[in-house]
Amino acid sequence: MNIGELSRRTGVSIRSLRYYETKHLLSPQRRENGYRFYDESAVERVKAIQFYLKLGLTTTEIAAALGDCDLDMSSFSPESNYLYECPEELALYRKRLAEVEEQIEALERVRMYLKRSLSKAQETVSI
Repeated sequence: MNIGELSRRTGVSIRSLRYYETKHLLSPQRRENGYRFYDESAVERVKAIQFYLKLGLTTTEIAAALGDCDLDMSSFSPESNYLYECPEELALYRKRLAEVEEQIEALERVRMYLKRSLSKAQETVSI
């Protein structure tokens, strides 16, 4: 399929698909006329790239996780118990989970500070 068809089938812009290529996340074949050609596996790969981006991974991390793995994300949903077959992902998941937990802790500290500040301000105003 050409880049326009891949864009339509995945909902990802042509510009993003070209960007993924520059980051070595996609490797289309080239026709004699120089046009990109993607096989069916590109649809699943783009879905995986989009999933990883939503997790907050960088394109460099995604490239390391995906490598040359062939992914079947046809039955994937965030609620499913889908397991990837690429072990490189586990290290990235651990790293990203640690980052998310740090962010949650920081947000909880900010939340407590704001609650205390508002409580003190309300006491001052009430007096």
